[in-house]
Amino acid sequence: MRVVIAEDEVLLREGLAHVLESDGVTVLAAVGTAAQLEREVARHLPDLAITDIRMPPSYTDEGLVSALRIRHAHPAIGVVVLSQHVQRRYATELVNQDSGGVGYLLKQRIADVKTFTASLRRVAAGGTALDPEIVAVMVNRASRGDGVIGGLTPRQREVLGLMAEGRSNAAIAAQLFLTEKAVVQHTSNIYDALGLPVDSDDHRRVLAVVRYLAASADTAPRHP
Repeated sequence: MRVVIAEDEVLLREGLAHVLESDGVTVLAAVGTAAQLEREVARHLPDLAITDIRMPPSYTDEGLVSALRIRHAHPAIGVVVLSQHVQRRYATELVNQDSGGVGYLLKQRIADVKTFTASLRRVAAGGTALDPEIVAVMVNRASRGDGVIGGLTPRQREVLGLMAEGRSNAAIAAQLFLTEKAVVQHTSNIYDALGLPVDSDDHRRVLAVVRYLAASADTAPRHP
């Protein structure tokens, strides 16, 4: 896998490059601004672009904006944005792209190198990777409402969360120690409960689930 990295903090940028290269990833360029990221992506046409969300000069969402521009200009290139904090809006903006090849992960995931690089490879292959923490926030907020999320069984909510992260049925089965047949049954029941059409395409089902969770979370009551 060939990647371009954008991170304004030099030590983190060099550390990330080292972590990736130690796991067999080829780092084509490592830069400090979103503008440089776009230039290097256009120059190298990597499999994946990885960027911090908050980049110079305003340190707001330059990295996210560049990631979305890269997806528009180069649909075959996956993008993963990294963040220090959970921001549900960023996740939904990314997933709302019509195709897969997108990821939103917290920087703390880098420490688990194998899991982190597996998520990167899933995105580079056209899949989706959402951080478990952002998914947990969405599921928990949606569960506080009066809608169907609160009526799902604990196991169904576990499966729902892993679906939203972008996991395949096989990966969900492995993590929960279930058979794939059992996972298929759970996902079918979840789709029925949410009133969503069944879709075997991983990104499409992530999109459907995240949109549902976002809408449910927005209508859930806020408790102090």
